[in-house]
Amino acid sequence: MMHMTFYWGKKMTLLVDSWKTDSWTSYGLTLLALFLFSAFYQYMEDRRIRFKLLSASKSPPSSMATPLLSSNARSPARFASALLFGINSAIGYLLMLAIMSYNGGVFVAVVLGLAIGYLVFRTADAESIFVENPCACA
Repeated sequence: MMHMTFYWGKKMTLLVDSWKTDSWTSYGLTLLALFLFSAFYQYMEDRRIRFKLLSASKSPPSSMATPLLSSNARSPARFASALLFGINSAIGYLLMLAIMSYNGGVFVAVVLGLAIGYLVFRTADAESIFVENPCACA
């Protein structure tokens, strides 16, 4: 039965039935994996934003009247940017689903991973990068 309130304990199922923890070792490794995955999300988000800025600075401004017909609409840079956005969205939603296990340790591991990942990967040039949406999964 799935918990509907936060609980603290080593016995849990994460995302799929085969990912169950029943010992402190497996629980600790799961929390470490979630922490690293959350930090990796911040790294990938930083790469996506930097790539988007780089591709925008290299392409000429397109006409606002016909954005679908502009020549850069099918450029490799836009395709790669869309691919990175899709990967980041998938990682964000998987982290959200992990938190929805309602395990307190999972919640703490994901939030700490996001915070440490932001500190390490995204605050170096914070004044030169504008984020259009602060949502963790956008």
